[in-house]
Amino acid sequence: MTTPHNPTNWLTARRDAETGIESLRAHFSGHAYDPHDHDDMLVGYTEQGVQRFQCHRSLHTSVPGRAILIEPGALHDGHAPEADGFTYAMLYLPQAWVEHAARRLELPGMAGVEAAFCRTLVDDRALVAAIREAFVAIHGGEGRLARDQSLDRLLLQLGAQPRGAPPTGGPVASPAIARVRDLLHARMDGNLGLDELAEAAGIDRFRLTRLFQRAFGASPHAYLVRLRLRAARRLLASGHTPAQVAAEVGFADQSHLGRWFRRAYRMTPAAYRQMCTNVPD
Repeated sequence: MTTPHNPTNWLTARRDAETGIESLRAHFSGHAYDPHDHDDMLVGYTEQGVQRFQCHRSLHTSVPGRAILIEPGALHDGHAPEADGFTYAMLYLPQAWVEHAARRLELPGMAGVEAAFCRTLVDDRALVAAIREAFVAIHGGEGRLARDQSLDRLLLQLGAQPRGAPPTGGPVASPAIARVRDLLHARMDGNLGLDELAEAAGIDRFRLTRLFQRAFGASPHAYLVRLRLRAARRLLASGHTPAQVAAEVGFADQSHLGRWFRRAYRMTPAAYRQMCTNVPD
């Protein structure tokens, strides 16, 4: 499919029903994605061009031959710094699947998927080859045996990568700011205002916004949108309609959900639901 505003951009995505793994291949010129995050572990590679993105508050530049490793919950965006744009392929590995497969393969370092990779970009030919092989098997529908063998090889490669706490570039959230974060999680579907958040934190609203941004790399509103989008993906994948999802996660209506969803993921909620369930909107 082509993407909005630029007919040279395109994106294809599929979902393996048995594992829940999503595969995406896309080409973008200029702006690709607004900042967003995922529940899944992302592993991919750049096929062509220069791919630049922010992750862990650092700017990363990927070129062909580099593997891209992004753990669940890591905020990232994407754009093409050169006119020819970039083409890339990505696998989205669900946390539950990774943990189950890691236990089966006796890879204890992979079981706790919240632990971050030490490096977001890795120059490792064997790792890139393993990602490419798994991607082709899944995206090309080559069958269960090809899928299973290539995923085992990929996990063994990933298990050999150094892991540890990611560099945040910012301070740990204070108890006051942590209370605000927890309130946003608890009342994600509500219509919270800044005064309510400031009351929960016990500080004025201007200081709250500044400290929250410093702790989490996003304003309270941007953080709330990220929460809602991740919840929306889960509900759409389970078959809820876009209208139902918009109401459940706190967007004003289906159109409001659609605008934010397209900015983050470059597809409509209906297209994502159909990809996951084969049920049209």
